[in-house]
Amino acid sequence: MDEVNVWQSFLSQINDKVSSLSFNTWFKGLKLLKISDNEIIIADPGKTIKDQLTIYYKDLIDETLIEITGKSYKMIFKDENMYEPPEIISVNNISVVNTLEIDKKKINDYKSNLNPKYTFDNFVVGESNRYAFSSSLAVAQNPGKLYNPLFIYGKSGLGKTHLMHAIGNYITENSNLKVLYTDADTFMNEFVKMTRDTGDKDQNLSYIELFKNKYRDIDVLMIDEIQFLGSATATQQEFTNTFNSLYYNDKQIIICSDRSVNDLKMFEERLRTRFNWGLKAIINVPEYELKVKIIKNKMKNIDSMMDLSDDIIDFIASNCGSDVRNLEGSITRLQAYAAIMNIKNLKLEDAIEALDEYANGRGTFTDNSIGKIMSIVANYFNLSIDDLTGKRRSKEIANARMIAMYLCKLLTEETLERIGLEFGGRDHSTVIHACEKIGDDVKTNGELEKIISELKVKMSE
Repeated sequence: MDEVNVWQSFLSQINDKVSSLSFNTWFKGLKLLKISDNEIIIADPGKTIKDQLTIYYKDLIDETLIEITGKSYKMIFKDENMYEPPEIISVNNISVVNTLEIDKKKINDYKSNLNPKYTFDNFVVGESNRYAFSSSLAVAQNPGKLYNPLFIYGKSGLGKTHLMHAIGNYITENSNLKVLYTDADTFMNEFVKMTRDTGDKDQNLSYIELFKNKYRDIDVLMIDEIQFLGSATATQQEFTNTFNSLYYNDKQIIICSDRSVNDLKMFEERLRTRFNWGLKAIINVPEYELKVKIIKNKMKNIDSMMDLSDDIIDFIASNCGSDVRNLEGSITRLQAYAAIMNIKNLKLEDAIEALDEYANGRGTFTDNSIGKIMSIVANYFNLSIDDLTGKRRSKEIANARMIAMYLCKLLTEETLERIGLEFGGRDHSTVIHACEKIGDDVKTNGELEKIISELKVKMSE
């Protein structure tokens, strides 16, 4: 049997022995360079995949090669440029059998905070996030054993939280391990509650016990938005204690941040050192091809009859920023625009009109445009535009959103329908309510009147 047939048989048998997700992540992209008498030389796929193959799949690889050739081979990884690889025949349409037999027992009376809609299967992979994806899957398949801690970082909206939930969902579906997802803000608030003196010693001790049980009596801890602990010295100390307790008991720790470890300047050195103990995986800004895949994937998974032509997809990918939430938000905006304007067949000019202030990350604004007002109000209240257009209803966000709607109605000539569309596709009645409430309150609330005046000044600058 020649080396091409050996390799084809090897991939085929491996695909039958592991899950489709494992095969596609660890084996499908491997390139055969050469088979010698006792070595199979593979193009170096990178540290994450190489570690996974040599540590956790070595026995399976050896067993499969012996079954095919009757002899043992050593798998070697080399620079691809050193060899002239043979033509590799791809393996397609092979049925997959998941041989993983794990106790599916669920933990009762325990809340993981995981969102089941975020999985590895629906994470769109490209060159900019492939390393983070592969690293996350490796951790999910071997929690506490391979990369600990796993530190995922990158700009907001690129998929870090999706990967965290995907790790958690994979672990809970394939094991009986206890997984907890939380964010730094929640951790900090609960720590403050724990340290607050209620005047009742027993109650204070009860809070401390509950807090420690929640964060230390688990197998996998995932902390999102860790950068928000930067100014909380006491909370950092408690997180260090929690980290130590989990780490030295071989429990998996996964951390997400919008900046690298070295950029967490307000963190204590000992905590940053711990973040460097494991693997750091960056998610970069998506390339054009990945943005197109994300848009098409979003269209495939939404309940809508709206169809986007290639030129509209190209416009969105080229002009609506690199934040994945922006790309998905542009689809939602087009849906709302088509519904409100009663457009059945969306054309490129319709998309350009609908996304005129959304394109290029709302980088340019005309005087007193909706986009400009939203940006100024968001900055004034230390919020993001996503907060104003999203579904969060905290008192602070709801108040800022109503003020922004009020100013849009007062200072632009846009219709109520258009204002509602810009604020996340809200109904015009929502805009009316906001305008009436702020209009009434500003007559009797001196502080609100001052805020409105300051915002108007900023819009005239």
